[in-house]
Amino acid sequence: MSLASETASSRAPFFIDTHCHLDAAEFDADRDAVYARAVAAGVTTLIIPAVSRNNFAAVAATCERYPGCLPAWGLHPMLLDVHRPAHLADLRAQIEAQRPLAIGEIGLDLFVRDLDYATQEFFYVEQLKIAREHDLPVLLHGRKANDQLLKHLRKIRVRGGIAHAFNGSPQQADEFIKLGFKLGFGGAFTWPRANNLRRLAVDLPLDAIVLETDSPDMPPAWIGRGRLCHSQQAACNTGMRQKRPQPGGLLRIRASAALRGLRMERPFAAPRALHPSRIRSNVCPIYSLTSPKLRLRQLT
Repeated sequence: MSLASETASSRAPFFIDTHCHLDAAEFDADRDAVYARAVAAGVTTLIIPAVSRNNFAAVAATCERYPGCLPAWGLHPMLLDVHRPAHLADLRAQIEAQRPLAIGEIGLDLFVRDLDYATQEFFYVEQLKIAREHDLPVLLHGRKANDQLLKHLRKIRVRGGIAHAFNGSPQQADEFIKLGFKLGFGGAFTWPRANNLRRLAVDLPLDAIVLETDSPDMPPAWIGRGRLCHSQQAACNTGMRQKRPQPGGLLRIRASAALRGLRMERPFAAPRALHPSRIRSNVCPIYSLTSPKLRLRQLT
């Protein structure tokens, strides 16, 4: 029996993890099991963004092996020591070889102080141009850089996308929404002290919100801050694997619904405001996905 048919037996609700690095080394020891748990929990579609030219092949292999995984190609702003200008040509070639859902993960990061801003900006702007050329949405990384991201998005109009791990002001949220973006919420807004982020989630229109795990990064409150993985680090040992964010945990990332006073139908079930149909209707227009199965290569 194939992995697809084994995981197809679940009849759980159909959710989309809009940002998941399933190709990361942290999952090398048990990737099949992680994917199977996600599908069994109802998370049957995972969007897998690349972070550098060096992991294009790993993302492609992951999306080939697991029928619910769909790729995005991009050069991450935190990996400047890896990127070269010539890699932009490689990105174009990868798009031609396998058209992605989006260009990503791209953007700017002003949280890490030793990252050269001018170099980040160069790769961000060039990748926005590539997204516009190919009429593709973008998956944005933007720690402490929302205004800078927006400045370039106003100049280089792309087909919307997702502001991944959004943690900005209501005014910045409104500007992203005006430009056709959804806002990604994940583990960060489950923490008790994330008051501003949770208030924002309460006030946003529901059609502006998408859910993500950023696995194996961005741990939610129930996992703890014991470690924060990165997709280029070495694989976790057996003990640490238990503390990784995983795509199967998406259904627990529902703090915004709880704040809205919505009643859970049952423990860990999808609240009505974040029902699978709501999440699908938020995600599908971004990627021009019209099929309710989101291009899945037949899980059944």
